[in-house]
Amino acid sequence: MNQDWEDRVAAAWARFDDYSEDEAPAFRARIDALVAELPDGSPLGPFEQACAWDSTGHSDRAVPLYREALARGLSGYRGRRTRIQLASSLRNIGHPEEGVKLLTPELDGPSDELDDAVRACLALCLSSLGRDREGLSLVLGALAPHLPRYQRSMANYARLLVEPES
Repeated sequence: MNQDWEDRVAAAWARFDDYSEDEAPAFRARIDALVAELPDGSPLGPFEQACAWDSTGHSDRAVPLYREALARGLSGYRGRRTRIQLASSLRNIGHPEEGVKLLTPELDGPSDELDDAVRACLALCLSSLGRDREGLSLVLGALAPHLPRYQRSMANYARLLVEPES
């Protein structure tokens, strides 16, 4: 889509917190109006609608839309966001195992600013499956580089949570 459309979508999301819970349908309608401007078959439509449903507390409504966006070929940064958000929504509706399957390959994908979000979301999915040590390992590993000190120690502790000491 063009930059004007992108700017208007960004502006809608920038004002998301101005909407009360009672005004969630109005926010979703605003997103729907922007989506209506897209060409048929655009993966951006279901992605933006999924985000709107998800952000207003309806993970169940978001899941099929995230899947549709991916099926339509959404890739790159938004594709990665979609996989993170879909995994989170799947966990919210009781399917954390699908979230783990979706996000595990992301650990080996190209690195970007979403790496920590991948690890945090994957950690939640793992925890929901009773795999707390693996989840904690991911979270500590994500946190370690941001610490002013102790980066090496925390990274080692994270590794040792899932690898036996030799």
